[in-house]
Amino acid sequence: MEKRDLYDINRNLTGETIYKGEAIPPNRYIVVVLVFIQNSKGEFLIQKRSLQKDGKYASTGGHPKSGETSIQGMCTEIAEEIGLTVDEKDLELIYSGRQDEHRVFFDIYYLKRDIDIRDLVLQKEEVDFVEWDSTSRIKQLIDDGLFLKNHAEEVYRMIDILKERGIELE
Repeated sequence: MEKRDLYDINRNLTGETIYKGEAIPPNRYIVVVLVFIQNSKGEFLIQKRSLQKDGKYASTGGHPKSGETSIQGMCTEIAEEIGLTVDEKDLELIYSGRQDEHRVFFDIYYLKRDIDIRDLVLQKEEVDFVEWDSTSRIKQLIDDGLFLKNHAEEVYRMIDILKERGIELE
């Protein structure tokens, strides 16, 4: 069973852990990581989650395991979910925030890389398939209720951040 580290409201490690699926105790937080992988055409790698997860579209992400930093956890999630090896130096943290209602700190990473999706090895328990999509297609999936709600909020945050940087989106 996977363990997760617990943090206080200031994101200091408490030395406490919980198992995956356990409720987050009062006054404690966990870390959630998410990556947006963009190719040279401006498209983003989106995954369709397995039916046992919920069958929604989402970006690659999850929770660092106990003892992992945020960026280490992001590399682990990318490797586990889509079979892609990523070096920490290739990931850019583009946003870090705190969501008090769900007691999570969330870190959004960005990776610019052309990937042949036929070469990816998907974790079947988590991911049904992956595809490259434009931001307009992703927005349509969100509008149609087919995109994971909490990832959808981060899609719009990511779009705004990348637009501010002058990064081509489509």
